[in-house]
Amino acid sequence: MKRSRTITWEDPMDGAKEAMQMDGIAYLQAMSDHKLPLPPLLHTLDFSVSLIEAGNVVFEFTPQEFHYNPIGTVHGGVITAILDSAMGCSVHSLLLAGKGYTTLELKVNFLKAITVKTGKLKTLGKVINLGGRTALVEAQLLDENNIVYAHAVSTCLILKF
Repeated sequence: MKRSRTITWEDPMDGAKEAMQMDGIAYLQAMSDHKLPLPPLLHTLDFSVSLIEAGNVVFEFTPQEFHYNPIGTVHGGVITAILDSAMGCSVHSLLLAGKGYTTLELKVNFLKAITVKTGKLKTLGKVINLGGRTALVEAQLLDENNIVYAHAVSTCLILKF
């Protein structure tokens, strides 16, 4: 049985231009409030943001077949993408206008297989340390019973626009 999926998104550069003029938490909140377009990646992988606080961001997704790898579990790249997104946005939430970030280093531990039977998952991104040039951040991917499916640590490079 064939399956299909249609994805639509807005021009990501419209929001990216605004990012340079706003502090990080205001920018993230504007996207959450649908005042600025969401990044296309969120539409592509069907991720959503459920919490934005200074230094903490929560992403959620429900595993679907389109997330699968060839052996019938959620692809490690999808898991890494949601962890990286939560960590990066947690860093961004603390940045002043004119500053941005990029992932400099990323380590992921995959602890449990994920399938459509797993149910809704949330990723808690948390800044451990924000310095002038780098930030250390971590995230956990948890199910509704707070069982950890993956854990990640990242170093982000702080950029000036």
